[in-house]
Amino acid sequence: MGMDRNTVIGFVLIGMLLMGMFYFNNKGNTAFQGEQKRIADSAAAALPKVDLAKAKADSVMLDSTSKVKAAGGFQQAATSAAELITLENEVMKITFTNKGGQPKIVELKNYKTLDGKPVIVQKGDFNKISYDINSAENNHANTADLAFVSGTKTDNADKSQTISFSIKDSLGKSITHQYTLRPNDYLLDFAIVINGADKLVTQNAINLLWQTQTNQIEKDEAYEKQQTHICYLTDGAFDFKRLGNEGDDKKFEKPVNWLSVKQQFFLTALVNKNKFQNAEIKWLVPSDTSLHILAQTVANCRINLPAGSTASVPLQLYYGPSDYHVLKAYNNKMENIVPYGDGIFAFVKYINRHLLLPVFDLLRKNVASMGLVILLLTLFIRLLTSPILYKSYVSGAKMKALKPEIDKLKEKHGEDKQAFSMDQMKLWKTAGVSPLGGCLPAVLQIPIFMSLYYFFQSNISLRGQNFLWAKDLAAYDSIYNIPFTIPFYGDHVSLFTLTAVLTSLLISIYSMSNMQDNSNPVMKYMPYIFPVLLLGVFNKLPAALTWYYTISNTITLILQIVIQKYIIDHDKILAEIEENRKKPVKQSKLQERIQAMQDTNKKVQDLKAKTQKNK
Repeated sequence: MGMDRNTVIGFVLIGMLLMGMFYFNNKGNTAFQGEQKRIADSAAAALPKVDLAKAKADSVMLDSTSKVKAAGGFQQAATSAAELITLENEVMKITFTNKGGQPKIVELKNYKTLDGKPVIVQKGDFNKISYDINSAENNHANTADLAFVSGTKTDNADKSQTISFSIKDSLGKSITHQYTLRPNDYLLDFAIVINGADKLVTQNAINLLWQTQTNQIEKDEAYEKQQTHICYLTDGAFDFKRLGNEGDDKKFEKPVNWLSVKQQFFLTALVNKNKFQNAEIKWLVPSDTSLHILAQTVANCRINLPAGSTASVPLQLYYGPSDYHVLKAYNNKMENIVPYGDGIFAFVKYINRHLLLPVFDLLRKNVASMGLVILLLTLFIRLLTSPILYKSYVSGAKMKALKPEIDKLKEKHGEDKQAFSMDQMKLWKTAGVSPLGGCLPAVLQIPIFMSLYYFFQSNISLRGQNFLWAKDLAAYDSIYNIPFTIPFYGDHVSLFTLTAVLTSLLISIYSMSNMQDNSNPVMKYMPYIFPVLLLGVFNKLPAALTWYYTISNTITLILQIVIQKYIIDHDKILAEIEENRKKPVKQSKLQERIQAMQDTNKKVQDLKAKTQKNK
């Protein structure tokens, strides 16, 4: 199927017209926005001048006065100055503020950003843990507005550290926030102890507000947003929602074990050992991308307190990596947060957890280069799937051996597709050839393909690891940044993507040269179209994944050539086919029914043809 000169010229002109349209539309839109800004600036200049500093100061004073009044018996806590105090172990450093008695900044020591700065998983005023209390008659105060008294840090016998923050009113009612950090641990124990709970809370319950702001950490903000999930365990069952794809809120009517906001490789989580009775979580993806905020999340969790004047709420806060081994050690199903498979491919997470991850960890401990680890893992997988691949090639060789006879059947039946199909099936049966012999092995390899797709996107061990020209195997590699964005492709050139696409194209070309029938235009060009489509899909994927595909494709191509040229004995296959023809053909009940239906249809068609001929 070709294109003449006029058609080519037509396509070129259409392309130039579209590019011109995009250029002038963009230029016109820029001019329109400039004019709108000029009009807005002129209108603003005509307004009376306002002392912004004074207005802000007045607003702060009014807000402060309102909070002091609401504090009731805790007025001293509402007027005290803010203080910062830290707890740290080998893996993280937590800076607490006495304002609300809560974590303010959380730094992970063993991880760095691309520019070498510490990974900060919590920072900013939006991050809060708070709840309302009855501060006085008809008055309510929020704990985030109250300055707790900081206690001294205590070193415990098990080498953990504890710090407490407390507030007390004139009548002896008190609230204590106690935090305990264990060595080499990302899970922070958080206990809320309320003295006078029957007075300070209503209906023996508090509504805990957990606010998180998820800032960009990885290189590709758009890709990190795709990998950011709202995860939860409710009534013992794990589930998650993607940002922006499935609404902006989730209500839980059943008890909730924990809630989590997971980025590509890091997460924060709120855990209740006794479960939240119900909860609601809302999230917002800011439209201003210059802020580099992936999401702002607000969770409202109801906690029922035991009857009496004293109540204790055992909570936990997780700030750390999305690491399967780390999360599994907590024995609360948080390991499900690591996305090793979901949707229709949820089952591949078991392949990743129980096959690929153990092999990967073994190689990682004994091989220094992560690129070589991926190469060796690929060789292991290809070795594992080689019997399936071999059967596929043998089936293809048998089909190729029968091609001359298939061609004769086509010539014999001409346009009679049904008659050709029946005789073709008979030929395959007598020769002992299964038409699905080449298809099924390929289908069986899909779970391995998909498991690796999830594995290389989710494994934090790849983060920050360099190989050849790739500075970070957990992100795309770029050898050239394009000064503009190409639709479907992007704004950079990934060399590993090019090698993956090129090797995929070579496989297609080689497979086409061995096809039995390439007369169908769709089948003729489809093998070339697929690798080109991969160019846009793979360009933003992690370099570890595209490096794996490059190796896998190269091995596949070599195996195809070696097996088909040097291992498969075509004379032996022909002899096997002839031997099968001598054997009686056994059919299953289903095959017998299909054969009977085909025979019936053939007789009906013959009768119709004979009737039309007599007319």
